[in-house]
Amino acid sequence: MKKLILSLVAMTAIFLSIGINAGAQGLQDDINEKPIDEVQSAPAKPNDSAAAALKQEVSIKKVITVDATAYTAECEGCSGVTKLGVDLKSNPSEKIIAVDPEVIPLGSKVYVENYGYATAADIGGGINGYEIDVFIPEEEAAVDWGRQQVKVTIVED
Repeated sequence: MKKLILSLVAMTAIFLSIGINAGAQGLQDDINEKPIDEVQSAPAKPNDSAAAALKQEVSIKKVITVDATAYTAECEGCSGVTKLGVDLKSNPSEKIIAVDPEVIPLGSKVYVENYGYATAADIGGGINGYEIDVFIPEEEAAVDWGRQQVKVTIVED
């Protein structure tokens, strides 16, 4: 069941990335222009990279619910470098979370609800137990994140 949910998430992302909406519009145009007896349907064939992504399986180790807040690399006293050495100031597009390593081991690949796939590459003094901080480079967006209760799926490739 967990693999099915992750597969559906992956399929949705793939369909959006290959322009399934554009294909649906083209089908609608065909339907509007041709008499019903001339319309033929053919299954949509994703491109090779999309097909490969659909075949990729993700192994789920654990799913937990945590309280999530956000942080930036620009806080007072922050170096901008994670516990595992990721320089967030030089790599603001990295998806990183700060964790309590007793709950989520450092280096773990995770899927965080409302955030996406990320790596547990940091710790924080205020992160204890079932809490995480998600890295968001822009301060306003980090503040907007607020405090959320989210599901974290710990995966391994």
